[in-house]
Amino acid sequence: MKVAVIGTGYVGLVTGTCLAESGNDVVCVDNNPRKVQTLNENRLPIYEPGLLELVLRNKQDGRLLFTTDLGAAVQSARLIFIAVGTPQSEQGDADLTAVFAVVDAISDALTDLPPGPPGSRVVVTKSTVPVGTNSRVAERLVAKGCLHVDVASNPEFLKEGAAIDDFMKPDRVVVGVRRPEVAEVLRELYAPFLRTERPFLVMTPESAEMTKYAANAMLATKISFINEMANLCDRLGADINDVRKGIGHDQRIGFQFLFPGPGYGGSCFPKDIEAIIAMGRRIGLPLRLMQAVDEVNDAQKEVLFDKVRQHFGDSLPGKTIAVWGLAFKPRTDDIREAPALTLIGELLTAGVGVRVHDPEAMGNVREVFRDKIYYADRPYGALEGADGLVIVTEWPEFRNPDFELIRRLLKGHVIFDGRNIYDARTMAQYGFTYYGIGRGKR
Repeated sequence: MKVAVIGTGYVGLVTGTCLAESGNDVVCVDNNPRKVQTLNENRLPIYEPGLLELVLRNKQDGRLLFTTDLGAAVQSARLIFIAVGTPQSEQGDADLTAVFAVVDAISDALTDLPPGPPGSRVVVTKSTVPVGTNSRVAERLVAKGCLHVDVASNPEFLKEGAAIDDFMKPDRVVVGVRRPEVAEVLRELYAPFLRTERPFLVMTPESAEMTKYAANAMLATKISFINEMANLCDRLGADINDVRKGIGHDQRIGFQFLFPGPGYGGSCFPKDIEAIIAMGRRIGLPLRLMQAVDEVNDAQKEVLFDKVRQHFGDSLPGKTIAVWGLAFKPRTDDIREAPALTLIGELLTAGVGVRVHDPEAMGNVREVFRDKIYYADRPYGALEGADGLVIVTEWPEFRNPDFELIRRLLKGHVIFDGRNIYDARTMAQYGFTYYGIGRGKR
């Protein structure tokens, strides 16, 4: 099947590459010539494990192309995926400027083409968009003379760091359509990924759009819930690790997303929670639970700095703190809304020197803080001369370090573990003062 994917950001690049891997002829389009040049030079603008190998293989086999020519790409495509960004606007809702710019460009390219049967040309919104966007896209295409183009919704459920597996082995595929013929086209496209009997869920476009927001809202709620319980444990002397086990074995609750930390970040949860709150506000329905989830998360990003400040007290200015982990989660270089940015900003404001290390995200952080902090090319290099260590992102290589070496390199023997990856008793045996999330001072 011939496919065009508009947008080579995280979702677009993964979508286009995985569809090419299953045998489709895919053209990925971007209006940024430098990004397209980077891809054509066999380099990626993002870090995602396993993605580069798939891009190279499918480019070599001729199934995956990158271009700035949207018109040529969509004219030959049966399926046209819109995968451009929908950033948060000043009002909190999703900014659809890029989506509608793409729709207008598609209509310009398709207006004069002869009509075909239902499903012969389908525009698919892959971007995360507010409920009702599908109808607005369809109306815009009709107004511009594209009467022969169907519009479908197909939200993505990709986790950064595991996106290839998520696409190739999805929990489910959700599509929103007006006509059954369009659903069958998408069913054919996704058939190679659903051979283990994972469900292909067909619903209205409005329900499909809402499903994406509801899923992220539920996951963000679980994170804010466990963080709030962790803060309560800190005050009352309970251990959130024990509490998490005590509730997680309840099959109605489970363990997924019940890991306390310094708050969620990334490109989806913060933006989507704000967007769903804005959707409710526009129709006069206050979403109080979502507002609380957002407020808890904002406060949680202050927790690590509060622990550092409480430990050092008035002697904090002039200290040096090492930070391990800058990306919002492991296995990505994405620092959007990353808790580490909040921590570093607060440390600098307090007059603290900052030394950092991250396996992938330091280049992106350098664009934010420039030469205000020290960037170590190895984890232990960040520790030299530091008065304490803060773990912000739980990269696998941080889980079993040489604690004797850490103790020798640190001037101050204190660890602030924002992900609870270390055992408190082990830290005591090595002579560290240890702070976790929801575990009190150990």
